[in-house]
Amino acid sequence: MLTWLKNIFTPHGETPKAIVSLETNLSSPPKDSLQNSSENYRTRGNQLLAQGKLAEAAACYQQAIDIDPGFADGYLNLGFVLKEQKRYTEAERALKQAVLLNPKLEDAHYLIGTIAQQQGKLNEAIESFNAALSLKPNFEIVYCDLCHALFQFGKIDMAKRVIENALALNSNHAEFHCDQGNLFYHEKQLNQAITCYQRALLLNPDFLQVHTNMGNVLMQAGKVNEAITSYEKALAINSDSIEAESCLLFIRSSHSQCSPEQYLTAAQRYGTKVAAQAKPFTQWSINPTDINVGPLRIGLVSGDFNNHPVGFFLESTLKYLNPKRIELVAYFSSSQEDDLTARLKRHFSAWNSIMGLSDEAAARKIHADGIHILIDLAGHTTFNRLPVFAWKPAPVQVSWLGYFASTGVPGMDYLLADQTSVPESQRRHFTEQVWYLPATRMCFTPPTPIEKLLPAPLPSINNGYITFGCFQNLTKITDAVLSVWARIFQALPQAKLRLQNKQISNAIGSRENILRRFSQFGITPERLILEGLRPRDEYLAAHAEVDIILDTFPYPGGTTTCEALWMGVPTLTLAGDSLLARQGVSLLSSAGLADWIANDENDYVARALAHASDINKLAQLRAELRQKVLTSPIFDAPRFALDLEQALQNMWQRKMDSETAPSSRNE
Repeated sequence: MLTWLKNIFTPHGETPKAIVSLETNLSSPPKDSLQNSSENYRTRGNQLLAQGKLAEAAACYQQAIDIDPGFADGYLNLGFVLKEQKRYTEAERALKQAVLLNPKLEDAHYLIGTIAQQQGKLNEAIESFNAALSLKPNFEIVYCDLCHALFQFGKIDMAKRVIENALALNSNHAEFHCDQGNLFYHEKQLNQAITCYQRALLLNPDFLQVHTNMGNVLMQAGKVNEAITSYEKALAINSDSIEAESCLLFIRSSHSQCSPEQYLTAAQRYGTKVAAQAKPFTQWSINPTDINVGPLRIGLVSGDFNNHPVGFFLESTLKYLNPKRIELVAYFSSSQEDDLTARLKRHFSAWNSIMGLSDEAAARKIHADGIHILIDLAGHTTFNRLPVFAWKPAPVQVSWLGYFASTGVPGMDYLLADQTSVPESQRRHFTEQVWYLPATRMCFTPPTPIEKLLPAPLPSINNGYITFGCFQNLTKITDAVLSVWARIFQALPQAKLRLQNKQISNAIGSRENILRRFSQFGITPERLILEGLRPRDEYLAAHAEVDIILDTFPYPGGTTTCEALWMGVPTLTLAGDSLLARQGVSLLSSAGLADWIANDENDYVARALAHASDINKLAQLRAELRQKVLTSPIFDAPRFALDLEQALQNMWQRKMDSETAPSSRNE
């Protein structure tokens, strides 16, 4: 259910080097000689600005424009300082007045664009950045921010053209190469992305963002240890980097050499970092002591309200939530919308884009919306906005669905789970309080209508041999997994393995490398069927060629397991000791397939051989599996929606009880 893509574009936020106020002489005139000269007050303000005395500088600039209301540069300077003070409304007003007085102030246009971008007003930001470039075509910093804004707005082709123009202007600008690499990465052109990042690092070896993004590409390619090295280089450059720390947490959540205790320590360290940059709310417009509560306003924060595993799990659940009890408000942290996005939107009373908003701005928006319970659906995955939760914009905050470990974020009150995925003994591995749902922590939306893409007959009946399948990311197929699979293939010399994933389509994950790696474990090329990324219907139809799915460990499948069950193909999973490592156990237990859950590696091999040897039983299971799982908790959306509603109601009741208890004791 997790994805490898991280937030690759962040607002530049750098002071424009060409800003008029900083190009003037900073020598300070004697205080008693300021007289009534707007230019003198401006010069004094410049010196105070250089000293970091923002309030005093703002006062000087204000005096300058009071003396001369037509002083455009004074408004520019004032707008810049107000922006630095995060007084965005006042800053925007001053900067727009500067443009009104002098439309050729490119710095003012640029600063207006940065404010609009921070507020998520991407159309306005793009317009202002273009205005700045029309006045000053070599205004390099603007190319970066314009590229970011276009990317955030989903205008990828335009972003490409902007960065190509930037590189034509200056091929020795490291950030231009970084941005071009980000665009290649977004389109899964991993080799090209790495080349761009390498060029950026040649120009700037300490480029923090490039080291982080290089780690993301290497992770995507299944080169976990190299990715870890890149993230560690980023942290060596800046130990306070929240993004690099988050990326490392993502890897640690599935790394076999990271114990739950070690992960928890790392998560707490991340939490300390995000807490240091937040000012948590302690009061809300939704008063937890008010007993006259109508439908709970539930905010969902995600960048995956689209054709993504999170979207697949959400769709049927949202359909059955009772609007008299639950009102949904969306906070979308991506710009990638599709047909599933359109279907999901119908279930929300409000749809908000927080793409491009600063953490503070997003938190203030959510706080102002009067949300009772805010739910994070991303954890440390794509487009996550976990630092927003450190601001505590809602009285109750919950981690659910899109991540399988503790977020580490202070103020994240609960994590939704079930007792199979998080046994009582493992509750201590979370900074959040584990809240149990009665049957399962997630419910899958059927990928097709029942009558479409019906399960095919068992292929081994005609083939005369077993075809195992794995549709997992290459990152999950570790050497430990291959060593266990090798024992199965050694015992079944005619068996084949269908390996299908998006990385096989990429040059960096070329077939030759995959064949070579599997051969090292005795699984020779003639036993492998390699297929790259396919449209979803074709991918589902490919299950007709597979008898048994072999799960990966300690990072098992989630979405792929549910899809395989829907297509009549059972998955053999290995139970682990973490929420992530036990998701296969939870799904197969809910589906009534306990005999497909192995306790250790030896048991995994034994069960694979036993199931593969009983073709009749396997064929019978295939014929009945779709109907079997359709009535199970993992596909029973009405039941799951009711369980989720009740959990949210109980969370809010507990919050109300905790707020009213002190006053009750005082009576």
